[in-house]
Amino acid sequence: MRAGIHPQKINAVFISHLHGDHVYGLFGLISTLGLQGRRTPLAIYAPRPFDEILAAHLRYFDSQLPYEVQWHEVETRKHRLLYENKVLEVYSIPLRHRVPAAGFFFREKEPPLNIRKEAIERFGMGIADCAAVKRGEDLRLADGRTIPNDKLTYRPYRGRSYAYLSDTLYSPKAAGLVEGIDLLYHEATFADEDKALARQTGHSTARQAAMAALKAQAGRLLIGHFSSRYKEEQRLVDEARQLFPRTEAVEEGKSYDIPLNKISL
Repeated sequence: MRAGIHPQKINAVFISHLHGDHVYGLFGLISTLGLQGRRTPLAIYAPRPFDEILAAHLRYFDSQLPYEVQWHEVETRKHRLLYENKVLEVYSIPLRHRVPAAGFFFREKEPPLNIRKEAIERFGMGIADCAAVKRGEDLRLADGRTIPNDKLTYRPYRGRSYAYLSDTLYSPKAAGLVEGIDLLYHEATFADEDKALARQTGHSTARQAAMAALKAQAGRLLIGHFSSRYKEEQRLVDEARQLFPRTEAVEEGKSYDIPLNKISL
């Protein structure tokens, strides 16, 4: 609400793991949506045993919701497609934490093909020809020639991507699964001098977050989930920037844009 996002616009919620700082706020949201008169289902993607936790909440606190809460299991050891609509795909990313945990990879689908204007005039393409070419088909001319689709069309831009990896030990496998990511969020709970404590508690250091960004060939790195033991978070940002200069600390409530990567003709 502080960010200006109406709760009723939320259609799906993704929960990485069942620790309180990642879950507790959800129950207030479920109740608020009911009080606001929501009618459409709310999809929640979370590891087991969230089904048991949700059932208890619905039994004792929200037994008469005007909408359905739909739980979808996130299998934390598998990388698979969880959610899809017309413009977006969301995949699970196995993480390494003290409890079963998964990150999430959000990938924008490729936009529809655009037809090169010069091709329309050159080959005298009609409406039916244009529709077929935009579907990815080759163009067959009256004289028997076939013009390959890639000579007629282009993608206006490359689909954008974002990954959320928290809470986790450094995982080269997870970084590899999001290779080429535009924007990577990776937890950086500790400074590298406390890497033994990071391993003990199932977390990463700022340096390890930068290692993940390098492994993933990320465009930008956001770090957060900082331990309160550090009075200045800039210390962790500087540590990560030694390996990966395009690093910044996340700020709650701030939006982070991923610019369109337009494809030149």
